[in-house]
Formats: sequence, C-alpha cells, structure tokens
Amino acid sequence: MATKPTIYKLGVTISDMNRNYYQTHQLTIALHPSETHARMMARIMAFCLNAEEHLTFSRGLSDNDEPDIWSHSLDGQTELWIDVGEPSVDRVKKSTRLAKSVQVYSFNSKSDVWWQKSANEFSQLKATYYRFSWPQIQALTTLIERTMTLSVTISEESAFIAGDAGEFELSWTTLNP
Repeated sequence: MATKPTIYKLGVTISDMNRNYYQTHQLTIALHPSETHARMMARIMAFCLNAEEHLTFSRGLSDNDEPDIWSHSLDGQTELWIDVGEPSVDRVKKSTRLAKSVQVYSFNSKSDVWWQKSANEFSQLKATYYRFSWPQIQALTTLIERTMTLSVTISEESAFIAGDAGEFELSWTTLNP
C-alpha cells in the first residue's frame, strides 16, 4: 500500500515591501511521502516571494509535468512556473517553452555543485535562479506544525518569518550569471 501525503494547513500573512503586496493566504499543503520538511518550507517560501491571486501549489512531486508552484492567466496560459530544488537543464528548458516566466529556487547543501555544473547552460535559458540559505531553511523546519500560522515580511533579499514556535530570518541569493 502506498504511503499517502501528509496534509498541512497554513495561514500566512505576507508583507512584501519589494512589491507592495500585503495579503493573507489560507493554504493547504500536501507533503509528498518522499519530500523532506526542508523542501516543503522552501516551497512555502517560494510561494510567499511570488504570492498573487492566481498562484497555486500544483501536484509537484506527484506529477513530473507540473512545477511545484504555478500561476495561470484567465485564458489558461501558464504565466509563472516555479521549481524548487535542483532541476535539470532539460526540465528548465521545457518549462521556458510552457510558461511566460520561470523561476528556480534551490535550497540544499548540493546547490553550489548543481549551479557550478550547469551555470553556463542555465544562463542560455530565460529563467531566474535563486538559492536559499540551507542552514536557514533547516532552521525554518522547527516552525512546522500540522496547522500553522506564519507572518512573513519580505524586504530586499531577505524575509523575516514569525510563527508560534519561533522567529527566523531567511536570505537568498540571485544566481543569474
């Protein structure tokens, strides 16, 4: 019998000073059996950094043809495609054909090697690449509860995240050459 995903409920209040976006979102997040808590937190942070009315979590790990997060226009066009992790050059190339904008958020200890190995090829593609701080993503996992409430304040290339279990800062680096 296959293991079912674990469902998390999240209320997140986002104050994005960079985009003048201030909104509260009620999210339901499925943690795939093969997904780590760190990856789930990276997905949540990628959502927060790009939050807007039509942004949604997809089936992600359950469907290789979908990103982790995406947004569609009213006529069904894919506006934004967000992958979390270290996707292959071929996957990013495919996503740039399917979406108007593509973003990749890497987050773990392998990110440097992944980027160095393929940076030249990635630079040929119309996508934007970011790297979250791995120790900070790991620290964010201490906030995880089945039902969570988070407050996320974004300014420049950092976010201050406050939850019932503590407060943390998350920074990221833009990797585009």
